[in-house]
Amino acid sequence: MHRLIASLLLCLLLASCASTRMLVQLPTLQLAPSALPQPLQLQQRLQFRFGTHERELDALLEADGSQVRLAVQAMGQTGVRMVWDGTTLEQTRAPWLPPQVRGERVLDDLQFALWPAAAIRAALPAGWTLVDSGGERRLEQGGKAWLLLEPLPDGRVRLRNLAEGYELVIESLDMEQAPP
Repeated sequence: MHRLIASLLLCLLLASCASTRMLVQLPTLQLAPSALPQPLQLQQRLQFRFGTHERELDALLEADGSQVRLAVQAMGQTGVRMVWDGTTLEQTRAPWLPPQVRGERVLDDLQFALWPAAAIRAALPAGWTLVDSGGERRLEQGGKAWLLLEPLPDGRVRLRNLAEGYELVIESLDMEQAPP
């Protein structure tokens, strides 16, 4: 059973590990929770694709002015819990979670997708730019896009990390607006 769950969570490697396919090191964002314009409470279905491998996971995300809290689950078991307070990233990991899964990359992807463009731009090192237009975002270095976010016609969003070679499709349900 643990092997099955571990293989399902292998998809987290797609979004969080430094792979040999990495062509460029993406900048670390580590944005303050207070940079969010409003609190978030989202239930998410995550579809990861890395080459021919595809996996689905569930995530619960809560963010307010003081903390970002994320729990990622597979088959009803929590693989990782993260809490970010703007200074420290605390992680609780299941023993079967691969050690290459990095919460920092997961947090950066989350912030790239949800935080305001001005906050992202302020955190970028020299040589990196954020292009934010019509719901699409591109993180570029030297005119080449390495991280892309695009809305899909069905309301989901697709995040493509060209530096590490993975794609993530995110379907979110706002728990504040969910029907009872």
